[in-house]
Amino acid sequence: MFHVFTGLISLYVIWRFVLPLSLSRPAKILLSLFLLGAAEHHLVTRNFFGSMASPEVPGTLLMVLGWLFGALLLLAMLLLLRDVAGVVVYAFSRPRGRRLLAARAWGKGAAVLALMLSAIGVWQAVRVPDVKTLEIALPKLPPELDGFRLVQLTDLHASRLLEAPWIDAVVKKTNGLDPDLIVITGDLVDGTTDARAADVRPLQALRARHGVYAIPGNHEYYAQYARWLPAFEQLGLRLLLNEHVTLTPNGQRLVLAGITDKMAAAYDEPVPDAARALNGVPKTDPVILLSHRPIGAAQNARLGAGLQLSGHTHGGQILGPHLLTQLANEGYVSGQYEVDGMQMYVSNGTGLWPGFPIRLGRPSEITQIVLRSPARVATP
Repeated sequence: MFHVFTGLISLYVIWRFVLPLSLSRPAKILLSLFLLGAAEHHLVTRNFFGSMASPEVPGTLLMVLGWLFGALLLLAMLLLLRDVAGVVVYAFSRPRGRRLLAARAWGKGAAVLALMLSAIGVWQAVRVPDVKTLEIALPKLPPELDGFRLVQLTDLHASRLLEAPWIDAVVKKTNGLDPDLIVITGDLVDGTTDARAADVRPLQALRARHGVYAIPGNHEYYAQYARWLPAFEQLGLRLLLNEHVTLTPNGQRLVLAGITDKMAAAYDEPVPDAARALNGVPKTDPVILLSHRPIGAAQNARLGAGLQLSGHTHGGQILGPHLLTQLANEGYVSGQYEVDGMQMYVSNGTGLWPGFPIRLGRPSEITQIVLRSPARVATP
């Protein structure tokens, strides 16, 4: 379905941009084939160079392909904007509507703008993220733990695009925050254990006073899930697979739970089970739940989670079209939400899938969360 969708987008651009150009027929054919190739380049990398999730080609090439693919999508959106406006104007003035629909200058300008925006988007995607700090009041958190600091990393997507030096820079920036706790909410890797062993090795340097915990995302299941689990443990990452641990900072109880991802069902692995993860947790304890996807938040709130930390959406990656990602994730895409008394934070992600390395208006982040006790917040 993905390839059908991208193919239709390229055909639309060919119809509304290429065909109206004042070029020779051979030139139009070559340009059309080029655009079709940019739209379907994932088919080539999937079949000859790794997989759809993990194209094993040089990072520079991935950035070039991402730039062209992103420019194609942006051009399609700009052309669609013109065409929708032209249809609306046509309803009131046919001559003006026809002129707008046939405006070649718009198409050429849109192509230049799309190429520029896509280049900026690739740069935004591959840069080492800034730290985003926020405060969240965690229900039931005792006053003694007010100010407890955790760092959330998510969607690292270690790959040929985001290799060991990038991961190492993220690790150093995270450790520089001197956190009490580090959590990684899925999609750590793209590719096999052999392909990514060197790229994920810097994760073993992560340090936090009360440990480093992780859960799988959907991408862990695409390649050697069973082999990745012990590999992560060897890196010092404690995996929470439908289970919880009770931390005791300052002698106070703080429950950290984690669940698997629903992609597990396609690979005969344990599906996410928040009820099992929270089984046996006293109702008086503050609970943080790690869930790669933001979906299911209402149910998790009913089960007793006070804070859910998620990723998966990458913030929608492009401002505007991010609304489509929001619709696909029960209305959650980026930032903080309150769900039936539970707080939820959906990170834009630290990295992203190398098959679409574009960010525009939805920056990546290393998220530092300062937990606040409701008792302290309520005190004047």
